[in-house]
Amino acid sequence: EAQLVESGGGLVQAGGSLTLSCVASGFTFDDYAIGWFRQVAGKEREGVSCLSAIDRDTDYADAVKGRFTISSDSAKKTVYLQMNNLKPEETARYYCVAVGPYARDCAGEDGVDYWGEGTLVTVAT
Repeated sequence: EAQLVESGGGLVQAGGSLTLSCVASGFTFDDYAIGWFRQVAGKEREGVSCLSAIDRDTDYADAVKGRFTISSDSAKKTVYLQMNNLKPEETARYYCVAVGPYARDCAGEDGVDYWGEGTLVTVAT
């Protein structure tokens, strides 16, 4: 059974940093695009960042470019999201996703094969 387990969420002051982690199991990690979505309360989920299954190319939403960094450790089957200079409006539940196999990007949420349960990030003013 495929599983994605996120950790690392919490409370941070505006301008602060957090690193989210997601451990994958039950599928071939290297064959899947892996990334992060988020959902602000009352809004639709949106893609944040993704590592393609092809060469692990990175992709970021415009709103987070230059502040967030996605990375992975294949041996640990783990994907990370380093988030710097966080803003209050980025308070959201952050979800780890997997798309594939051999997906070039994480695309929209309709194309996601596996979802984690999410981890809550709260950015205080």
